[in-house]
Amino acid sequence: MQGGKTANGDKISGWVWVALAVLMLLALAVVFVLPRLVQEYELPLVPRTESAPIVASTTPSASEGPRISPFDEAQRSRQRREAQDALASLLERQQALDDMAVTQWAQSDYEAAVAAARRGDEFYRNTEFVQAALAYQESDLALSRLQERAPQVLDDLISDGEAAIIDQDSALALERFTLALRLGPDSARAQQGLARAQTLDEVENLIARGENLQQEGDLQVAQQQFEQAAALDGAHERAAALVTQNRQMIADANYTNVMSEGFALLQQGQADEAIAAFQRAQRIKPGSDEATEAISQTREEITLARIADLQAQAEALETNEEWEQAVTAYDAVLALDSNLVFALEGKDYSARRLQLDRLLAVNIDQPMRLSDQAAYNEAQEVYRIGRDLEADLLAEQGQVGERLAQQLDAMEELLQQMQIPLEVTLRSDNATQVTVYQVAELGTFSETTLMLTPGRYVAVGTRPGYRDVREEFVVGFGNDLNSLTIRCNEEVAAVNRP
Repeated sequence: MQGGKTANGDKISGWVWVALAVLMLLALAVVFVLPRLVQEYELPLVPRTESAPIVASTTPSASEGPRISPFDEAQRSRQRREAQDALASLLERQQALDDMAVTQWAQSDYEAAVAAARRGDEFYRNTEFVQAALAYQESDLALSRLQERAPQVLDDLISDGEAAIIDQDSALALERFTLALRLGPDSARAQQGLARAQTLDEVENLIARGENLQQEGDLQVAQQQFEQAAALDGAHERAAALVTQNRQMIADANYTNVMSEGFALLQQGQADEAIAAFQRAQRIKPGSDEATEAISQTREEITLARIADLQAQAEALETNEEWEQAVTAYDAVLALDSNLVFALEGKDYSARRLQLDRLLAVNIDQPMRLSDQAAYNEAQEVYRIGRDLEADLLAEQGQVGERLAQQLDAMEELLQQMQIPLEVTLRSDNATQVTVYQVAELGTFSETTLMLTPGRYVAVGTRPGYRDVREEFVVGFGNDLNSLTIRCNEEVAAVNRP
């Protein structure tokens, strides 16, 4: 499109001229067309009834008054515009209220407002523009008051709808929320309420089926019904409560079954399996005093049974004079309960018997140690203690353990043997100096006899120019030693000195 030029030579776009033309047309329409539309229509947006046209006489009658002055005409024009402005405002309010379905919640007040507008129409037709404007303003004010009431009406409708849901009246709830959305299309409460109302019947049916199943004891299937109902209406308090309640009922039923299983296992003597069952019950119902007490009692029973078993073992070991194993058994009892008197006393007695047993055994197994006077004296004391114990046992129990009796008899015999000297003949070459340690220096001889108590001895021979000799020998203890020869036979070679 070609354009003109400005005074300074710049080129003006053709689209600018088109825009200017459109704006001029719109201005003309506002000035000349809008007043005609207002005159041709009345509330509620229906064509006015045309009055018979008044045909102006070309010849003024004799009764015709003076023509209207320009000033009066200007006043009438202003009054007409004011009436038109008031009409435009109420028409806008009327359309907004119609969108809100006002006749469903304020029909009488709305009709009164429309009646005021119709009176304004009559005044307008009679060119009584001041009265028309007042009537239109009255109608506009009444409609504005209805608009002010709309938020409260919306809240009341939503509250009624929510109450209808609680009363399980889906039809009333649908009606209230549908109307509420006419007043507040963006209301989240109304939208949620309508959605709840649409699923209300299905939700209530699911709840009813779930409650029947619950009464019949089919808790798992009932749970499915309640969860479906809660999924359809997340705001349904009763559905949510039933989901929680039924879940707890399932947990309680499982808990009861597992506890019963545990007690049954306990009666069958399967204590470890019973504890495992009680622990499963604890996981089902954390913090359960019953399960905790059952575990505690079962463990106590296991401990008592174990203690009784160990006590029986210890007593049997004592009877068999297996003192080391008996001490071990009592230690096991004390590990379970360190305050048990029988275990404390039993361990002390078994430990002392074990010590006596070992002392007797070492002397019997190693009799030659008794050749040492200190060891012999100690053995005598051990033997005395053993005989005192034997007397006490005979007095209290009427019998003595076979092992102790044998040990004491063997010890008695050994001690007696240690006191009986045995004849030993020593032979030499009359040239060797012979000494028997801890007995005597015998000097030189060809043959001599000694009376020696059982034990280990050492004889040493010396002779100038000959290598010394040393002989260890044992007297008694089953050794048949009647004679011993000791002499220096190996001559030492002379050393040449410078």
